[in-house]
Amino acid sequence: MEHLWVRSEERANEQRVGLVPDGATALIAAGYRVTVEEDETRAIPIDGYVTAGCEIAPSGSWRNAPQDAVILGLKELPEDGRALTHRHIMFGHAYKGQPAGQKLLAQFKAGGGALYDLEYLTDDDGRRVAAFGYWAGYAGAAVSLKVWLAQIQGADMQPVGVYPSSQSLLTELQSQMPDSRPKCLIIGALGRVGTGAFDLLDALSIPVTRWDMAETASGGPFPEILDHEIFLNCILARPGTPVFVPESAKTAKRKLSVIGDIACDPDSAFSPIKVYDRVTTWDEPALRVHGDPVLDVTAIDNLPSMLPAESSEDFAAQLLPSLMQLRDIEQGVWGRARALYDQAIA
Repeated sequence: MEHLWVRSEERANEQRVGLVPDGATALIAAGYRVTVEEDETRAIPIDGYVTAGCEIAPSGSWRNAPQDAVILGLKELPEDGRALTHRHIMFGHAYKGQPAGQKLLAQFKAGGGALYDLEYLTDDDGRRVAAFGYWAGYAGAAVSLKVWLAQIQGADMQPVGVYPSSQSLLTELQSQMPDSRPKCLIIGALGRVGTGAFDLLDALSIPVTRWDMAETASGGPFPEILDHEIFLNCILARPGTPVFVPESAKTAKRKLSVIGDIACDPDSAFSPIKVYDRVTTWDEPALRVHGDPVLDVTAIDNLPSMLPAESSEDFAAQLLPSLMQLRDIEQGVWGRARALYDQAIA
């Protein structure tokens, strides 16, 4: 019997989960054993998992889980240097040279475990099987607008928090928007992240320029970006990705005052945004990279957690068909993910 162990999230401001009660019910009906850790901050209450027939375990007890259990989480594990002996499904952020990712891979190598990175779970055609992209785009556009609103009001950007629904976030922004709307440019507008960003902006009647691969095929430079007040980067950085915002943009003549790097990969050599070098946080969402004229960057790396219930339900529904294939963990989507891990630690 394959054993799936859903761990609690130990990162601050993380209320999402990769399996919801309906999915647990389906897995148990298919003969899987499902254990869910208690988590007081999780957006999905534990009662639903109890009703589904899951075994309930204390928060953080995955460390002592049976060795054959597959541990499902989302965000980072604690940086405690612990050798990792289990198979983990999670976002590792470890395959593009990120310093924290290299430490994580070393922990797996030391313990003999394995990483099945959620970012690299792909179907036979190379498409990701599950992503939080839409809600990352929606929330990222919202935070970028909040940064712009703070700028025009001459106020400090306030911390951001969790919303019970996307409608509540939209209603708040509608009440704050002035008559004069900023112009916004989205790169990656045809993908899931860009679609989420566009939907939020369109609902607020904000004029949006939508770019995708065709518009960036020339490799740059892209002066049009500087002619928009807000720029949203919605593409995953890869080798060969053009530079969208060079270091020189800080002092260039521009209307641009807010960059929302929703893809959020500043410590990768492939990052297309060269004016900043670290992520921002919920407590400090904006990083001022130039003062006159003002240029702020917002780059929060767990944006969908602003809308944890909706984003969890969406992501879990996408992931469930692959979880149902865990008995064949050396094949298909899981086999491809394992091959990438083996290549990374070789």
